[in-house]
Amino acid sequence: MRRHLSLFVTASRYALIGHARNRFAMLLVVVYIPVWIALAYVTIPDQPAPFRLRATGEVLSPPGNHLTQITGALNAVTLIAGFMMFAATFTGGAFDRRLAMAGYPRFHLVLAKLSALTLVCVAISVYATAVAGFAWTPRQPLLLTAALFGAALTYGALGVVFGSVLRREVEGMFAILMISVLDVALQNPLSSSGSDSAVVRFLPTYGAVQASMSAAFSDASGGRALLTQCLWLTGASAAAFLVFRRRTRNALVRHRKPPFPAPRGAGATEGPGVHRPPAESGPAPERVGPA
Repeated sequence: MRRHLSLFVTASRYALIGHARNRFAMLLVVVYIPVWIALAYVTIPDQPAPFRLRATGEVLSPPGNHLTQITGALNAVTLIAGFMMFAATFTGGAFDRRLAMAGYPRFHLVLAKLSALTLVCVAISVYATAVAGFAWTPRQPLLLTAALFGAALTYGALGVVFGSVLRREVEGMFAILMISVLDVALQNPLSSSGSDSAVVRFLPTYGAVQASMSAAFSDASGGRALLTQCLWLTGASAAAFLVFRRRTRNALVRHRKPPFPAPRGAGATEGPGVHRPPAESGPAPERVGPA
């Protein structure tokens, strides 16, 4: 038990060090989230924006700038979590393969990545909720934090998948950016007329959007919406685990030494660890018979 704990702690330390070295991600957390939320509050009119919340069936009419702040916070946390996990997986892939080939348990490596992802998502979700609460107070701050946390975890797991599958950094960044923007934009009642469509139920942050809207502007419980988000989170986490396992397994198979074929003639092996002694050298035998 102590050995497993030591392996997990060591792998977690490496994962957190990798995130801490990503200074651009740290800058996004500190600057991008408050700037996004502040600009949404200042630039968007505060006129009521009525919409029907599918999770509870209520018709809500929050101010437009408050509504945009919530969707902006969701977009910010998903982008940051996805970028951070993609960068950590993409740049640390060779290191993970070397550890696996050296005999480091892959289960501990995956568990350490998930633990680091959880800590990162908790930090950015609490930070985004606190920033959004400067100008006005959401009805249910804890539920809002939980919704942001679920969305960030889902995109963090997707970042692990993209970091393991894609071969170029720009491809992963573009994929995370486009998916997050389309995902949140199609569910924003202020900017999309299709936000009440049944199609949005299949988007990655549908549960988180419904729960965050309920938390910000209603007193109704958003537990069912959080359970819906857990389905996407479970699927993304399972995909990340399978892709990481396949990636390290392929590395082990590729670097495994093939068995040496038994050579013919002098010095041939007759079995594992048994070598036939070479023929003794000496003068060539005399030739018998007519020349």
